[in-house]
Amino acid sequence: MNFWERVTGSDLTRQWKAFEARAAALPADYQQVWEQVKGHLFPFGDFSGRNLTPIADAALALLEEASADGQGVDEVFGDDVGGFCTALAGGQGARTYRDRWREQLNRNVARKLSRLGG
Repeated sequence: MNFWERVTGSDLTRQWKAFEARAAALPADYQQVWEQVKGHLFPFGDFSGRNLTPIADAALALLEEASADGQGVDEVFGDDVGGFCTALAGGQGARTYRDRWREQLNRNVARKLSRLGG
């Protein structure tokens, strides 16, 4: 990956298109779970989402292997896809982008208030 690809994000676009092509080859119930996985993982992404590509790749590989082995989706993910994704992204209590933005906003407000008060 060169600098230009990193700045424009074209490498990420290429990776996600490859993920979607792989997911399209899965059975319908696996594709539904893939959509849920993406929805549950995105809040754990950083600004660019680069930190999610290895996690999404691993989740998709798990779906592909389970499908090839003839396992049901429930056997692999259970009935809590969100909990599974939270565990993949860093465990219970993992910080989301909302948490990071909230902390940054609170720090900025506290700093401005301390300037006004002092």
